[in-house]
Order: sequence, then structure tokens, then C-alpha cells
Amino acid sequence: MEKKFIFRFIEINTLPRNCRLHKATEFAAIINLKYQVSGDLIQIYIKPNGLGYARLGLIVSKKIEQHAVKRNWIKRILRETFRRNRLNDPTNEIDWVIRLRRPVARIESIKLAAETRLLMHHLQQCHG
Repeated sequence: MEKKFIFRFIEINTLPRNCRLHKATEFAAIINLKYQVSGDLIQIYIKPNGLGYARLGLIVSKKIEQHAVKRNWIKRILRETFRRNRLNDPTNEIDWVIRLRRPVARIESIKLAAETRLLMHHLQQCHG
């Protein structure tokens, strides 16, 4: 009996480690600068960084979304939206912090991605 192996090639799109914010001081510096815009679901803060590439920090608190699975799902949507937006403008030298403002239902995932793109574009036009 011959065994058949099926290989699935899945495109893995990751955000490199150097494109993420890690330290609380980095988050605080961006939030304290107060270049921000708010939407229905999220709030975005920015600060120019002069590094030659954009970095992202996400704030999805347990107070707003209690379940870790759902918090991770929201973060995946926000990271992918940021990654795709970053590909459109590779000269973007801005640190971004995206904070969730209220719980997001599963049916609102498209709205979350669209609002993120719109607010990022708005901030790039005003402060980029």
C-alpha cells in the first residue's frame, strides 16, 4: 500500500520582532505625545521614530475583553492590518500604539480592520 503525503504551503506573514514595541516606556512615550485619533472600536497614538521603519504596539486589556482567545484574535487582525498598511508605505518611520476601546463581536472583524486602516491613513496624512 502506497502512502500519499499532501503538503500544504501556507503563506505565513509575520511582523518582524524589530517592528514591535516591547517596553512600557516606549508605550508611555507614544501615548504621552498625544498625537491620537479615536474611532468607535479603537484609539490610535503615533510618534515619529527616525528608525527607517514603523513599529507597532497593541493594547487589548482584560477589562475590555476577558477571554484570551478573543484578545489574541483581535491582536491578529490589528497586526495584519498594520502589516498590510506598512507594505503600502515602506518609508513610514512612525511608532504606532493601537488601543481597543470596547469589546468587538465576531461579526465586527471587518469593521475593526476597516476602521484601523481609515484611522491610520488619517494620522499619516495629518502627522506623517
